[in-house]
Amino acid sequence: MPVTLRAHEPRDFSALLRLDQACFPPGIAYSKTLLRYFLKLPSADAMVAEDAGRIVGFILTEENPPLAHVITLDVAESHRRQGVGSALLAESEKNLALRGVRTILLETATSNKAGVAFWQRHGYRIEATLKRYYLQKIDAYEMRKFLPGAAKTAKHPGEMI
Repeated sequence: MPVTLRAHEPRDFSALLRLDQACFPPGIAYSKTLLRYFLKLPSADAMVAEDAGRIVGFILTEENPPLAHVITLDVAESHRRQGVGSALLAESEKNLALRGVRTILLETATSNKAGVAFWQRHGYRIEATLKRYYLQKIDAYEMRKFLPGAAKTAKHPGEMI
């Protein structure tokens, strides 16, 4: 049975916190306070992936068109390499583009080879190395993707080009 994607709801908070803390080591995983802060930002958007009613992944972004930032993309270990992260990312990018986003930024640890490869497969390119970004000791790549069709965008929703 494939996963289903849906918008995040406030009742999902505990599951999202548990998933984030399972996906990242202490100090890099978001605290309860910080995750709640990001989810409540007016510019934030979160989408979850469910399998049989259980949250197995989520993506959290923040936007200020024409720019957006991927705050986190988390997938349960049991559902990795099954297209969950790719599905969340594709749907999120589509929604961001509809809201006028043309460039997406994110950070990932330089030592996270699987993560870097995932982002590169999806069109993200390394822009810079951020020294001691995580825990003031782990370097990160800043990665960027330009969404396709940026030059062909209509001025208003529904307007023909």
